[in-house]
Amino acid sequence: MKPSIILDEAAISRALTRIAHEIIERNKGIDQLMIVGIKTRGETLACRLARRIEEIEGKPVLLGVVDISMYRDDLSKKSLEPEIKGTDMPETVTGKIIVLVDDVLYTGRTVRAAMDALVDHGRPSMIQLAVLVDRGHRELPIRPDFIGKNVPTSREEQVVVALSEVDDADQVFIKR
Repeated sequence: MKPSIILDEAAISRALTRIAHEIIERNKGIDQLMIVGIKTRGETLACRLARRIEEIEGKPVLLGVVDISMYRDDLSKKSLEPEIKGTDMPETVTGKIIVLVDDVLYTGRTVRAAMDALVDHGRPSMIQLAVLVDRGHRELPIRPDFIGKNVPTSREEQVVVALSEVDDADQVFIKR
């Protein structure tokens, strides 16, 4: 069965612009803000969000990257030796409002692992979650603060996010 595209390049761009405005509005500016992307596609989306916020606010926002490889609760199922991609924080997260960014929110386990990784770098004043796609089926009590698109799916379906920096195209589609 042919995958159905649910977001094209223009729709992804519009969603990120809307999320950038929502982040600025909810946090009354960007003074204490740090955008942190979850490796790999969350990192790409975080970079795009940071650029949009800088265009809107006229000043840069702190940007970090978190690698959850060692924080996963399924580590024994994945691999005996996970690929470490590296965490990069421009400064301590202590006292900052962190906007954690990922491509798809599904069970919530990736976000839980990312929060564990974040608190190893300090104590943020708040952690907010921005996702491009929320597909439901949560296993943990995690809810996004900023959502590009809600996409009800079955557990048998797969939501695939392709971004030009990683995949040579910008689109989100569902594979059955």
